[in-house]
Amino acid sequence: MNTTVSVVNSEPALETASPTRRRWHVARCMAEPRIVWEALKVALVVGTVLNLINHGAQLWALRPVTLWQVALNFVVPYCVSSYSAARNEAQSSRGK
Repeated sequence: MNTTVSVVNSEPALETASPTRRRWHVARCMAEPRIVWEALKVALVVGTVLNLINHGAQLWALRPVTLWQVALNFVVPYCVSSYSAARNEAQSSRGK
């Protein structure tokens, strides 16, 4: 005897959802601890390399650097990494 269970989902599928709903889904994915942790690791590595490239001469000469530029070298890779991971997560959940 073959039994199948049908599950009815009250929410529309993500691929047929409105763009606003898809954006919120990506935003929720960006807040997942796993994605946050991975994005922080990427930001630390990439931000350090970018700071060495952009401010290396100033750092070695012990001259002051602009803190907001240093911070942006970490924030931008974090945003790109977390958005990419969340977008990938959202797209892969559509197929499930």
